[in-house]
Amino acid sequence: MKLIVGLGNPGDKYNNNRSNIGFKILDVIANNIGLEIKTKKKKSLIGRGDFEGDEVVLLKPQTFSDLSGESVLYIASFLKIQVKDIVLIHEDLDLELGQIVVTKGGESVGHPGVDSVSVSLRSPNFIRIRIGVRNSQYNPKKREEFLRDDFEPLENLSLIQIINDAEAAIRSISMGDIDEVIQKYHL
Repeated sequence: MKLIVGLGNPGDKYNNNRSNIGFKILDVIANNIGLEIKTKKKKSLIGRGDFEGDEVVLLKPQTFSDLSGESVLYIASFLKIQVKDIVLIHEDLDLELGQIVVTKGGESVGHPGVDSVSVSLRSPNFIRIRIGVRNSQYNPKKREEFLRDDFEPLENLSLIQIINDAEAAIRSISMGDIDEVIQKYHL
């Protein structure tokens, strides 16, 4: 069983924020496999079903992105899912809009949500799908403000392809060797 976690913030006002790309990707995956992410469990919304022949749990933490570790730990422990079978999808300001990088373990690159998950699980050895959300307007001094901004209208058109590419990366993880997937999705 795999646990696929999308980072984001609960509430309608955050729906199209850059920091909610993890939620957006999970929603599309759920829709494509006929699954609903609506079961409430310990500060989480989850959906369970079949994805590429594997049983999966799709998880949207409802604790806000920076505190996601609490939800991830609870669901992983409750369902006895090992750290190596957790896939975390999150926005990354080190990557340009549309870039996708798959990594396993390693540093969080300063993402508080990734840090929260690493600390809660007592291990950074989960798979990460880093989704680039940076554009030319990004100012490092206004990082939080930028992440709370909605995607611009033209960027929304690009999101369709970005989400499809992220879903393809997740399918590759389910079907193949993680080292091959990391080689395919790197900078």
